[in-house]
Amino acid sequence: MPDRNFTPFPVLKTERLTLRQLVSSDANEIFALRSDGNVNKYLDRKPSKSIEDAITFIQTINENIQRNYSVYWAITLNSTDKLIGTICLFDFSDDNLRAEIGYELLPGFQGQGIMQEAASKVIDFGAQYIGLNSVVAYTHAENNSSTRLLEKLNFKMNGPGEGDLIMYKLTFKD
Repeated sequence: MPDRNFTPFPVLKTERLTLRQLVSSDANEIFALRSDGNVNKYLDRKPSKSIEDAITFIQTINENIQRNYSVYWAITLNSTDKLIGTICLFDFSDDNLRAEIGYELLPGFQGQGIMQEAASKVIDFGAQYIGLNSVVAYTHAENNSSTRLLEKLNFKMNGPGEGDLIMYKLTFKD
């Protein structure tokens, strides 16, 4: 049976990165991410207006993790505990065989292969630990960086999403 119990929180490590649970001291970086015009450009969300928004967001995310609704990692470089981005698996199918992946990275860290490294680890976690058969991602038609990332990770275009979104899908098992 697939395992969607995220207690204790699954800390993941790669050559350069540690993926850990969000903590309240991440509020400044979460605010920076969620209020940045470039990061939000292709996301359908209201930008954060204050540190209080970021703190509330972190509390909501951690409540969702406790309920096993999602697993949401802070991305940090191994040399520091400072959050540089986030990545998550959420919107699990009822049978736990499919989930959606979402990710964002502070602009100063983009273009360095960080998200590809993080996403590869998260996808492997989804397949090995949770037992996912597939992962889907929705990206804006004009978000070329996200499209390139998904293609490098072997996602295939799977049709249009809502509005300007395109759905990509990575299937591990049939």
